[in-house]
Amino acid sequence: MTSASEPVTVASVDLQRYLGTWYEIARLPMRHEPEDYTDITATYALNPDGTVQVRNRARDGKGQPQESVGEATVVEGSGNAKLEVSFMPDGLKWVPFTKGDYWILRLDPEYRTALVGSPDRKYLWLLAREPALAAPVQQAFLDAARGQGYDLADLIHTPHTGRPVS
Repeated sequence: MTSASEPVTVASVDLQRYLGTWYEIARLPMRHEPEDYTDITATYALNPDGTVQVRNRARDGKGQPQESVGEATVVEGSGNAKLEVSFMPDGLKWVPFTKGDYWILRLDPEYRTALVGSPDRKYLWLLAREPALAAPVQQAFLDAARGQGYDLADLIHTPHTGRPVS
């Protein structure tokens, strides 16, 4: 993929403001996050070495809590808008294909809603600081994804049952 065909990210991200818990509002399908998962959150925290801890939590189709902890590294020169994320054990994180691209495509000025995708347009997440998002805001962010070439035909809207995994 050439850089001319890559999605455009936000110019810069204040990482300190981005940290904390985000609720997944919608996503494109992926094998490691089955369609029947509910109450999905991602919590970001700064590690002492400057990397970002990524803690994903959800309830599986049987209502059981699931958790995956990974690490993100900011891509140099991206204004903190591009991260590489790995959920592999420490001993395997050096393997290049074990990292996923996490690009912040749109972010509201209050850091309440974010659109995140991969440059190959296979992955997309709509995130918010609350488990529900006003329909006009959701539509505007999803329209932005479509405008960047993301196919939303299989978009999954994440249910939030009021029982977040803690």
